[in-house]
Amino acid sequence: MKKNKAKASSNTEKEFVFEFRAGKHNCVLKVPLQFPVQENISDLHGRLMLLHKIPCYLESELKNSLSSFVEKETILDYDREAELALQRLTTGDVDVNKLTSAWTRSYVETTLEHARPEEPSWDEDFANVYHELIHSPASDTLLNLEHNYFVSISELISERDMEIKKLQERQAAEMDKVMHELGNTLSDQDVNAVASQHFDAQQVLENRWASELKQVTGIQKHEYQEWVVKLHQDLQKSNNSSKINEEIKVQPSQLSEAADSGARMFEEQPQLEESFTIHLGAQLKTMHNLRLVRADVLDFCKHRRHGSSGVKLRRLQTALSLYSFSLCGLVLLVDNRVNSYSGIKRDFATVAKECTDFHFPCLEEQLEEVQQVVLYARAQRSSKHKDQPETQKNGGDDKSKNVERNPSNILPGEFYITRHSNLSEVHAVFHLCVDDNVRSGNITARDPAIMGLRNILKVCCTHDITTVTIPLLLVHDMSEEMTIPWCLKRAELVFKCVKGFMMEMASWDGGVSRTVQFLVPKTISEEMFYQLSNMLPQIFRVSSTLTLTSKH
Repeated sequence: MKKNKAKASSNTEKEFVFEFRAGKHNCVLKVPLQFPVQENISDLHGRLMLLHKIPCYLESELKNSLSSFVEKETILDYDREAELALQRLTTGDVDVNKLTSAWTRSYVETTLEHARPEEPSWDEDFANVYHELIHSPASDTLLNLEHNYFVSISELISERDMEIKKLQERQAAEMDKVMHELGNTLSDQDVNAVASQHFDAQQVLENRWASELKQVTGIQKHEYQEWVVKLHQDLQKSNNSSKINEEIKVQPSQLSEAADSGARMFEEQPQLEESFTIHLGAQLKTMHNLRLVRADVLDFCKHRRHGSSGVKLRRLQTALSLYSFSLCGLVLLVDNRVNSYSGIKRDFATVAKECTDFHFPCLEEQLEEVQQVVLYARAQRSSKHKDQPETQKNGGDDKSKNVERNPSNILPGEFYITRHSNLSEVHAVFHLCVDDNVRSGNITARDPAIMGLRNILKVCCTHDITTVTIPLLLVHDMSEEMTIPWCLKRAELVFKCVKGFMMEMASWDGGVSRTVQFLVPKTISEEMFYQLSNMLPQIFRVSSTLTLTSKH
């Protein structure tokens, strides 16, 4: 009906007639108008007054006459089209059932009282059940079960690494023998054939273990979710509460013995850290916590197989805040490829696989989804880029050269986010793309990496991430060119930029207290660490304590 109406109306032209008297002369104004009238009546009236030099004392009369004419003729067109629609309905040209179903669907979709309630999903139900259990006496049982699953996966990974290591040693010995016989009884083709066989054998072994790990983690996730739901149902029954309480008390003692026995084998390396409390804001000041930490970036993600009580408390804190308004985030500096095949990305993927994620998709599935989003975003940007004038296209050619080579890559300063429930102290990881420019000493506050930090902090404000860990030097590892002046200059730049971004937070979230952790590489010297610690209070306004003494 809408298409027919638009088609019929577009061919309708009607003449507007306005008679008026100017002095002793009787004048007639005739204007053809297309219906339906798309332009504003006031604008049309103004143009008629100007083009036809209508006297100013006729302005209100012309406007009233024009409005009445347009309204009257529009109603007549609607009535005429309604009559034609009813005529088609009575003659059987229109299917009554299709028409009523279309009207019903449109009414239901646009009217709230007739809209269907959203059906709860399994993920939402499980999240609510888990959140209720982790804040109950059953939290200890949940953590113990998760630790058991983590130990079993760790043992499986150890077996895999041992088998791969034995295969590599055996292949290395075999290759040494082949190279020793090269030129005597064997040729280059024989060496290449042996190397190809070694590669195929290693690939088969790795694929077999990857398939087995994927199957085991899938079984663990299914069993864990079913067990959590069943435990929640049993806790709601008053008759079984005493039995469940006994179960909760028995399991920790068994695991605590194992933890105590293994604690002698594992000794955590002490971290250097300094904490500060600051107040930011012009009028309404907001208190924030700052920490300067010297550690490896993956230490915030790794679980300890034989951990102390402090490790268990950190796991409990992470689990308690999993479905809360105080999430923890970590900035991980990566290259422009969305995968987990090399460098810090591979190390992070290895840590993420050491423990089953019972709440979110695995890392590989999340990265595949990110790749699809990146390709879609690149297609949208390229289509808009083609529509721009040539002068604007030339300005962005250098920036988009890499994207034109591979549209699945991201640009420096862009980032993607992965969600995790199986990391030690982190819920969300911001994979920030940086290039080799961050290793130079001439970056400015407008560098893509700095602007990426600003966008990350903005996401933290809008998604309830109240604790975020940022690499202070914008690198995870130290190198020869990173001298003491280089470190001081880079730290001062990041401190000042983050301070400005945090002051912007007040306009983003209304002034919520947050914790920002500045992370420096593990290999940095203690002297350099304390120089950075002394620099921080000079840039941020640190709260000072007031000591009161009584006079005798």
